[in-house]
Amino acid sequence: MNTSDFKAQLHSLIQLQRTAHTKEGTPDAATRRDRLTRAATMLARASDAIAASVSADFGHRSAEETRFETFGAVNAFRNAAARVENWMQPAQHPALAPGAEARVEYIPLGVIGVIGPWNYPIMCAFGPLAGVLAAGNRAIIKPSEFTPQTSALLARLIADTFHPSEVAIVQGEAAEGAAFAAAQFDHLMFTGSTSVGRHVMRAAADNLTPVTLELGGKSPVIVRDTYDLAEAAQRVMAVKLRSAGQICLAPDYALVPAGSEREFAEQCVAAARRMYPDGLGSVDYTSIINAAHFARLERLVADADARGAEVLDVFEVAGPARGRRMMPVLILNPPRDTLVMRDEIFGPILPIVGYRGIDDALETIRSGASPLALYYFGADDQCARKVLDGTASGGVTINDVMTHMFVEDMPYGGIGASGMGTYRGEAGFRTFSHARAIYRQTEAKDAVSFLHPPYGEPFRKFLSAAIAG
Repeated sequence: MNTSDFKAQLHSLIQLQRTAHTKEGTPDAATRRDRLTRAATMLARASDAIAASVSADFGHRSAEETRFETFGAVNAFRNAAARVENWMQPAQHPALAPGAEARVEYIPLGVIGVIGPWNYPIMCAFGPLAGVLAAGNRAIIKPSEFTPQTSALLARLIADTFHPSEVAIVQGEAAEGAAFAAAQFDHLMFTGSTSVGRHVMRAAADNLTPVTLELGGKSPVIVRDTYDLAEAAQRVMAVKLRSAGQICLAPDYALVPAGSEREFAEQCVAAARRMYPDGLGSVDYTSIINAAHFARLERLVADADARGAEVLDVFEVAGPARGRRMMPVLILNPPRDTLVMRDEIFGPILPIVGYRGIDDALETIRSGASPLALYYFGADDQCARKVLDGTASGGVTINDVMTHMFVEDMPYGGIGASGMGTYRGEAGFRTFSHARAIYRQTEAKDAVSFLHPPYGEPFRKFLSAAIAG
């Protein structure tokens, strides 16, 4: 399909959904629960097929990794189905006069566009969809062109589960993705890189389409001397090597007390070898998505090596890089201006940097853009509070990595260059709803006429007293 045909197809789908939205009106709780339940059942029944298709797109990806991702999406739908009726209840506010009523009702926005990424093609497309459907909207999803087999499977599943006036999927390459971002949606959800996010926001601006951007950035780890290095290394590497580091929330670099860099690196190596006993051949170790991404990661390592940083291989036996499985590496104290310290890594590379004091660590973090996540290992004390108060990030996990995003009822999203807006749980419902203020005036005529000209002495006294407090 060429881009012109794609635009025509997309326009038709948007009009179909918008017409259905207008004709059918705001859906009740039962209709929303039905859509959410159908989505959960669809993914649950297809979990094995989804795992196989994602693995085929990657070259290899652990089936358990994809099933865990699928579970996250299924859980998002089930949680929303259980809570949506409560979320829909109007919020009552104090009225200005006896007999009046002030309330906020949450109404659907209309037709929502969702642009999904390649790294977590299930959770990052269907996690937002839970909020979209809970809020009573229609949705069109554009999955990544880097996962064509998964995208084709999801298109079949959606077509078998939903009428296109409810939820639809469109497929295409980068040009079609640009056309999707420029379409007249009522809201646009994008998950991906910061650089592409800027293009998405520019395209949406022409239509005044509000956007939610879940981007990424260099999520740091701070390890304090109050926390066991071996345990911190285990928890950091468990996420750093999950999906070979191709996760927006993966730790991008670790800050450890100066002098402990090598000890921490040794503990990271030991942890990785326990989790992946067969090294690159381990069934749970994931391939890099494509050759271009593999080459980019190799350039990051080569640049750090050329600049004098020490590069340590994690696995004992490298073996051939079959199926684009990349040797994970640790880079000790790379210079601040190396590529690996400037660019988001998105792969199995972990720089380890020593810091002299907590203020030094915080300055390192503040010298870059606000990350999607921040990870702190240490006692729950004044230092932890100083880290929280002295940094900005989308979310924080203390004494672990990435766990904050697994709590379905907590908002998830970035700040600054790592994104804008939140979703998950009730936050997703609110993001994809319009909070409409509704005021019903009192029937007491004196209470109303009191505010109308010509202004008399009672009104003047009221103003004087109100202003004086």
